[in-house]
Amino acid sequence: MVDRQSILVVEDDASIMELVRFNLRQAGFDSVAAGSGEEALRFVAKSGVGLVILDIMLPGMDGLAVCRVLKSDVVSRAIPVIIVSARGEEADVVRGLELGAEDYITKPFSPRVLVARVKAVLRRSGVGVLDEQEPMTIEDVMIHPGKRELRVGGAAIEVTATEFDILHYLARRRGWVFTRSQLVSAMHGPDYPVTDRSIDVVIAGLRKKLGAGGDWIETVRGVGYRFRDSSSD
Repeated sequence: MVDRQSILVVEDDASIMELVRFNLRQAGFDSVAAGSGEEALRFVAKSGVGLVILDIMLPGMDGLAVCRVLKSDVVSRAIPVIIVSARGEEADVVRGLELGAEDYITKPFSPRVLVARVKAVLRRSGVGVLDEQEPMTIEDVMIHPGKRELRVGGAAIEVTATEFDILHYLARRRGWVFTRSQLVSAMHGPDYPVTDRSIDVVIAGLRKKLGAGGDWIETVRGVGYRFRDSSSD
């Protein structure tokens, strides 16, 4: 099952943008669009996205500068970036990859190849290709999204719908750091009227209900929250 979190397409050519978004929709992905680098960075800062498809030749800030900003920020650095550009020289490709892009595709490109590359990048990054209804167990914490069931040490734990959704979202993306606004957008969509304080209250209640398992949800000071990646212990 494809993750419905949006893919951001950053492209100033309207025809290319619509071609890319059409093929993403056909493959089961949601997408949003930005026509400039500045607009793309504002959207990521406000809402967060699952992956960025990024043109280099943009009005104002170019795609390489956008990639540099994304990969230097503690919140956005984990977002996969695929550069799509008419610049196909080896030096251009190397520069894009050295800035942190996960892939580089030259124009003109096959839409089917682009979609295949998107799926491959999401698969390597560990998001976007997981079955969101598949149960998962982390030590003594069991999350069953299909049944909307949470168990700790075998005992059923009663949680609210929002608590369950946030726990499931973080646990599926272990190690990734999300701001409070990104969590709100993932649960309810952008511009949903929930304050940062409300997210803090939900997290606090969730930790209490999880007991010792609450330690899995870590606060990243000045940023937001993440589900601890056991491989980094």
